[in-house]
Amino acid sequence: MFAKLAIKNIKRSIKDYAIYFFTLVLGVAIFYIFNSIGSQTIMLDVNDRVRDMLELINVIMGAVSVLVSFILGALIIYASRFLIKRRSKEFGIYLTLGMSKRKISLILLLETFFIGLLSLGVGLLIGILVSQFISVLVANMFEANLTEFQFVFSLSALVKTLIYFGVIYLIVMIFNTINISRQRLITLLSNSRRSEKIKLKNLWVCTLVFIVAAVLLGIAYYLVTAGIGFVDEVSDLLIPIIMGVVATFLLFWSLSGLLLRIFMSFKGVYYKNLNSFILRQFSSKINTTVMSMGMICLMLFVTVCVLGSALSINGTLHESIDKSLPVDVQIESVGRDPISIEEIYDREDININELLKDIVTYRTYILEDFSVKDSLADIMDSIGKYGEVQYTLNSSERFMHVSDYNRVASLFELPALELNQGEYAVLADYNLMVEVRNAALKQGAKINLLGNVLKPKYDECIFGTIELAMSKLNTGLIIVPDSIQLKDTKSYVREYMLANYVNPDDADEVEQQIYSISNRFFREHPDQEGADEEEMYYYNVTSRQEIVDNNVGTSAMVTFVGLYLGIIFLISSAAVLALKELSESSDNREKYTVLRKIGTSEHTLNKALFWQIFIFFIFPLLIAILHSVFGLMFCDFLLSSLGGISIAHSVPWVVALLLVIYGGYFLITYACSRNIIREHRA
Repeated sequence: MFAKLAIKNIKRSIKDYAIYFFTLVLGVAIFYIFNSIGSQTIMLDVNDRVRDMLELINVIMGAVSVLVSFILGALIIYASRFLIKRRSKEFGIYLTLGMSKRKISLILLLETFFIGLLSLGVGLLIGILVSQFISVLVANMFEANLTEFQFVFSLSALVKTLIYFGVIYLIVMIFNTINISRQRLITLLSNSRRSEKIKLKNLWVCTLVFIVAAVLLGIAYYLVTAGIGFVDEVSDLLIPIIMGVVATFLLFWSLSGLLLRIFMSFKGVYYKNLNSFILRQFSSKINTTVMSMGMICLMLFVTVCVLGSALSINGTLHESIDKSLPVDVQIESVGRDPISIEEIYDREDININELLKDIVTYRTYILEDFSVKDSLADIMDSIGKYGEVQYTLNSSERFMHVSDYNRVASLFELPALELNQGEYAVLADYNLMVEVRNAALKQGAKINLLGNVLKPKYDECIFGTIELAMSKLNTGLIIVPDSIQLKDTKSYVREYMLANYVNPDDADEVEQQIYSISNRFFREHPDQEGADEEEMYYYNVTSRQEIVDNNVGTSAMVTFVGLYLGIIFLISSAAVLALKELSESSDNREKYTVLRKIGTSEHTLNKALFWQIFIFFIFPLLIAILHSVFGLMFCDFLLSSLGGISIAHSVPWVVALLLVIYGGYFLITYACSRNIIREHRA
């Protein structure tokens, strides 16, 4: 009997459960999708490095899921409170008719169980279908081959989803039971008529607080963009973060007292149609929800920044692979007087030409007595504003002959150079050091290199590098004429060999053989053992595929974690807004009844309701977008310094997610609210 009554109640109150159901379905689907990554990538034909990275991603997704479960659990409990308030009068009537609180709790428990079971089933179905595209996404990220596309069902993801959401539903059912048992009859019967008190605020106080908030935000925006040079340590970022958070809450508090007065001053707009009613409703809501609106705004801000950064990392990575990694392998031999790379292979009785082709060799020199600050002598007095580069000033400068540079320049799409006697050029791609070096070059900074006075040929750096690397971390390489003798007793020599594999199909085998030479080289040459630093030499191998796997693996990890958390934050923000608006619509039904009685048409009422909900949804989003503009500029600064990644690539995807999820909640909220106010037609 109780089960039948619970099912009838669900059918009758289906519009009340729409947001609740939508949130549960999205939560279950997202939870399953991101926990099925490990199973979905089994069919990929990848090497051991990528396989290990995928296993690590799966482990991290499991750890992040714990945090996600707490967020969703709190959200579902919050939604349950709305449902109880929405139906409190119904429960009060049950008590009046003689039903005990224990039986009401049982009915509510069964309703929660049935709606949870239904949402779990629908969410899992959607999650299983959408997760089939995960393998395609990962294959695209890692440039891997799908051995054979097949339908994959992840048992581990199913078990995790059932356990986590089973625990969440159990907690919600216990919470609802306790909540009903503590309610008094008079409270249940009058809950639907209760609304939060509106506190009137002094106009001048609100204006002063608004100015303070604007100033704090301005300073915070400056510190994370134009003023980023004054940030010496990561802990210094706490200052603009705290200022931004405090300013956000102050902004909502002040606007809750200012907005209505501002709009009232435009009488032509304020008294047109139902604008006065819409604006008063909005003003009363923001007046009583300052803390929650502030939190929602900050969550939306974090969502946009996380999604924007995560999607950008993957979106621009593949574009730079061919330019940054023009050959298959880079081999280095380093020391005071290093053994040439060809000699190393000769010692191993290996014909290097059988393994590698298109070979280019060149050398760079590190002069211990010549530091970076020696190249920047003319601007050392103003170097303080470039706080982030202080740690590089005492490091040794690197040099290269122009003929060696020209041999490798075409590979990296760099311009060929012609240097006259007494001239030098600088190659760099680390943005902060490029800015510093350009400041010195523009002033014609001369350098004294081993008795040779050189002046810059160009007034800015050549942007680029001559090493295989995805990250743009070349702080500077000085190119000099061949006539300057760079090899002396106080220099370290780094010999490079860039080459392609003779047979690309045998890349894995050749790479393994080259790496094994590196291992044998150190193991079988006892002259390295016990040698002091002056006599030591090193041999290192870096392959294009290794760099791609490591960088793509890291970007995939960041992308998945960012998407996971970003979508959950977005769902949480939109759901809280939706539930608050539905609660307000429920409280304000009598007001719409009065408007009908004085002759307002249904079309006008629906239009007023639409704009009321739209303003309520768009207001925190607009402030979050304003925050995000500067937040994304800061993220772009960090990412561009590390690898030339641009946030611009991710903007369309972030907008699409906002439209689908945030816009979806808005439309469902409007539809449900319209049904709520129709209940009290005159």
